[in-house]
Amino acid sequence: MGIYDFTVKNNKGEDISLADYKGKVLLIVNTATRCGLTPQYEGLEKLYEKYSGNGFEILDFPCNQFAFQAPGSDEKIDSFCKLKYDTKFPRFAKIKVNGSEEAPLYTYLKTQKQGRIKWNFTKFLIGKDGEVKERFEPTQTPDKIDSAIERELG
Repeated sequence: MGIYDFTVKNNKGEDISLADYKGKVLLIVNTATRCGLTPQYEGLEKLYEKYSGNGFEILDFPCNQFAFQAPGSDEKIDSFCKLKYDTKFPRFAKIKVNGSEEAPLYTYLKTQKQGRIKWNFTKFLIGKDGEVKERFEPTQTPDKIDSAIERELG
């Protein structure tokens, strides 16, 4: 099984196949709107603006699993991100990233790179070939992963 075999729900509850992203470099992030790391949305948007025209996508998965820092509906989370950080990258339905109810996508990602998710804003870089290339911990800010994205875009 690979990344393109997964189907996820967007923030409107519709099924989205990750096969739709074949051939693109992806940054998959579990996020929260009331976290000390929430300002990373600004850096993520800068990366998106810089590289989205070159085959790069950010897939944002809100997660309320860590200290309940992503409260509210998917619609409210999306509205907050657009109003406060002017984000334009796709946002998906709220998920769990650890435990018995974790999203199958995250089960897969964690088997590829380093196990349990420690906190919000853990980032997985997926190459054009669909392979998980790198994992960046929450404290690694978006500006620190710019060169890894460039490398994958070739």
